[in-house]
Amino acid sequence: MAEAALSRLRNLPSVDRMLHRPDIAVLAEKHGRLETTQAIRETLAALREELRSGADFDEDMIVASVLFRLAVRANTRLQPLFNLTGTVLHTNLGRAILAEEAVEAATAAMRQAVSLEFDLANGKRGERDDHVRALVCELTGAEDATLVNNNAAAVLLVLNTLSQGREAVVSRGELIEIGGAFRMPEIMARAGARLREIGTTNRTHARDYADALGPETGVILKVHTSNYRIEGFAAEVRARDLAKIARQHDVPLVNDLGSGTLVDLSRFGLRKEPTVREAAEEGADLVTFSGDKLLGGPQAGFIVGRKDLIAAINRNPMKRALRVDKVRIAACEATLKLYRDPDRLAEKLPTMRLLARPAEEVRRQAERLMPALVDALGPGAAVEIVACQSQIGSGALPLDTIPSFGLSLKPKGGGRAVEELSAAFRGLPRPVIGRVAEGALILDLRCLEDEALFRQNLSFYRPGGAR
Repeated sequence: MAEAALSRLRNLPSVDRMLHRPDIAVLAEKHGRLETTQAIRETLAALREELRSGADFDEDMIVASVLFRLAVRANTRLQPLFNLTGTVLHTNLGRAILAEEAVEAATAAMRQAVSLEFDLANGKRGERDDHVRALVCELTGAEDATLVNNNAAAVLLVLNTLSQGREAVVSRGELIEIGGAFRMPEIMARAGARLREIGTTNRTHARDYADALGPETGVILKVHTSNYRIEGFAAEVRARDLAKIARQHDVPLVNDLGSGTLVDLSRFGLRKEPTVREAAEEGADLVTFSGDKLLGGPQAGFIVGRKDLIAAINRNPMKRALRVDKVRIAACEATLKLYRDPDRLAEKLPTMRLLARPAEEVRRQAERLMPALVDALGPGAAVEIVACQSQIGSGALPLDTIPSFGLSLKPKGGGRAVEELSAAFRGLPRPVIGRVAEGALILDLRCLEDEALFRQNLSFYRPGGAR
């Protein structure tokens, strides 16, 4: 072994010496002496291997590595990260980021006893849905409302209540499958409803519904095809027309909006989607939609519509199994209140803020961050600003994209080198999740708001991985 390498190895500080450094003592106070000692040992062992290959070190570098290792060990499995995939409502990354008002409300509910099912006016037992019922009705125009833990649960509960042992009539073109192998026919079967398919994949007419309705019909189900579109030689029955057919045959119409929105998205530069209020006004007896997608709140499933049907749903024993807890109710209430001021919605609600963010603003951010990426990656990778097309995600407006900008990181060697770079970014103290395309790691910056933290995070990157 070269004399210089041996000299560097001899100069490595001992574990005890590192433990007596004031900055390490602070870490030991926070993380515990045993954890800190283990992190020092791991750091020194890794450094010994690097020194044999000609690397150099200083004690500040060792402290930084110990800090990184302790941060990784302290992280929960549910780890905060940077979503730079270009998908704003990324299902695998937790969908909507909650507004500060919702975070504060949820935190307050976690820290103390709350009037979850207690009526303060009469001192008797109350109903947890009451905390959001009036607000949901105000925003949607519905007679009544209830909520469960997600929209799949909402559809399941509605079908089980209204169509158990009876037929649920639905167009073949609306028998959706979404992420996680959620298939509408299987949900209907689990709910105890008998599927009655009508029409064809691409064309369903009013007469198809009318011919299918009879004594065995429990509901007509209209499903928003949230993650795909059928175009070309296609036809579907509009909800307003379907409501007339349902009334003529005295059959409830359930309109599953999937993602659902409470505002006209065109005000944020997006294509207009039917709002929950519009679905209710078109004559649906019940409307179901999600809380954690376009609504921008926590995971929840809302059911709004006729008071008698909502009452029947609330009497279903399954409702208790699917109900939401105090934390999500608090966050839902706070999120819904933001919709009373639609002019400031993009300012207050992260989902709308990120969707409405101007592409030019994202481009300027890319220009600011490019030197930091160049410094971090060194000569081993080319960095350039690229135009991107962001997606809304979670099945909302699947064919629509939003102009954006990002940084393309193209390491020398391509192929495996790109995957290794992607893995290294995932291994940072706050993982950075981008997307691999055309031989590069693309970081779409639309969802990057904490620029300072991103820069600090990059300081832990080392070629070949973070340490």
